[in-house]
Amino acid sequence: MATELLESLPNALSGVARVLVNAGKISSKTAEDLIKSARDRKSSFSSAVVAAGAVSPAELAHTLSTALALPLLDLNAVDQQKVPRNILDQKTASQYQLLVLGKRGSRLFVATADPTDQEAAERVKFATQLSPEWVIVEQDKLAKLVEAQGTSASEALESMASGDFEFDVTDEDAAPSESPDIATEVEDAPVVRFLQKMLIDAINMRASDLHFEPYEYTYRVRFRVDGELREITQPPIAIKEKLASRIKVISRMDIAEKRVPQDGRMKLKFGSKAIDFRVSTLPTLFGEKVVIRILDPSSAKLGIEALGYEKIEKDRLMLAIQRPYGMILVTGPTGSGKTVSLYTCLNILNQPGVNISTVEDPAEINLPGINQCNVNDKAGLTFAAALKSFLRQDPDIIMVGEIRDLETADIAIKAAQTGHMVMSTLHTNDAPTTLTRLLNMGVPPFNIASSVLLITAQRLARRLCENCKTPADYPREAMLKAGYQETDIDGSWKPYRAVGCSACNNGYKGRVGLYQVMPMTEAIQRIILAEGSALDIAVQAQKEGVRDLRQSGLIKVRAGVTTLEEVITVTNE
Repeated sequence: MATELLESLPNALSGVARVLVNAGKISSKTAEDLIKSARDRKSSFSSAVVAAGAVSPAELAHTLSTALALPLLDLNAVDQQKVPRNILDQKTASQYQLLVLGKRGSRLFVATADPTDQEAAERVKFATQLSPEWVIVEQDKLAKLVEAQGTSASEALESMASGDFEFDVTDEDAAPSESPDIATEVEDAPVVRFLQKMLIDAINMRASDLHFEPYEYTYRVRFRVDGELREITQPPIAIKEKLASRIKVISRMDIAEKRVPQDGRMKLKFGSKAIDFRVSTLPTLFGEKVVIRILDPSSAKLGIEALGYEKIEKDRLMLAIQRPYGMILVTGPTGSGKTVSLYTCLNILNQPGVNISTVEDPAEINLPGINQCNVNDKAGLTFAAALKSFLRQDPDIIMVGEIRDLETADIAIKAAQTGHMVMSTLHTNDAPTTLTRLLNMGVPPFNIASSVLLITAQRLARRLCENCKTPADYPREAMLKAGYQETDIDGSWKPYRAVGCSACNNGYKGRVGLYQVMPMTEAIQRIILAEGSALDIAVQAQKEGVRDLRQSGLIKVRAGVTTLEEVITVTNE
């Protein structure tokens, strides 16, 4: 709209200058002088006209709003804490003096003092893949807000050094003894504060992982929030070595070794609770990439109700874990919540009269009252070796982090057959293929049929934000293709779509589990003994009322918990 209206204004000048001359606020001569001044100072015309006192910021904003029929906003009424961050990179925001106010669908509402800047519009479109909707604001107020938000990375690091964070390392830092240079890197105050700030921000944003990634000319930090990676900041590339050294020394790694990958852990006190972080380093072309996974102990204590099981699925699982012996398998790809599901079951079973032992690679969350053991392949402590040892430790319940080979599978199944409850995970797509995976490993069919009690496959789907979700009108054909029956599309309910607001991440906030819970019935046991295929098992499971992952997801869509697009994405196999 702004472009169309500008076409009717005098052609001698361009942009804001044309609007002001046409409105009689300044003369053509003054406009030309200010344009030259702005060009010499490499600033915008809006800044130059305000700095020269030719027009006040308020008068400039009102004139542009009236001439271009664009909304006018007083930035004093905007809560700075609720202004969306990380939608538009700080470099672009500072260069073009822009402030993102909010997002709705494919439209991005952006505060500006110069809505005629076509280059800025194109940059915003390219950077965000959204269409900018201009909102006129006063130039001086905008400059202050953009400066406050767009402090350069180096200045941000320095300011963090003087900040006071309630963030303490619970384990004493290892003293760097290799060289004075390394000692300087590790104790660099701005870098220490920057790392603490990133960890605090990640926890507040409910992130699961932090990625510190060095490239040839840039260094970026990304958080994984609700399963999606988001770029948070680009600190100066000069800090990459110091930051990696700081992380490695807290995580008890060798800070002098930069040629091979390393793994470690750190435990930091955040407020009133301690949170564990699992750290992994990887040498890349331009430095060490560091990934930190946040292991929040509270996630293992959510309770079975919070995981998203439907009643029939929850009842099947609870019935199986209360059995005195047998095997329960949880399957799904990496990052599908298998560990949290197993820990939740262990917490339910964790009573004073029960002996529980786990072997993991590594133990992600410390569970009081449960004996946890880490795999150490170099020392010969494999899953199989730990399992053999457990059987001499008088266990009632055994949890194996993952069944990777025939030896581990064989010992686990024998443990299940000799009076122990065994829980483990496998990386398979769904419950029926888990049984054929065990057969392919070489486990005899009669051992599988006699020991496995239940298999649950799972995925994590993003949960819709309750503040901004909106009813959606999907074509009937699309819903039928997704898996709904004709009787389901009766008009008695409406699916929802993601919109996006300042309180969520593109319309989603949090995640919910989709589950396929398949108990081992006599009919399925007969198929296994006859060495039937996964398809045969899946058909029988459907007859017995076992929902597959897509059907489980469609129920969540009907309940307004997630979107049809999200379910199709996570169950498209």
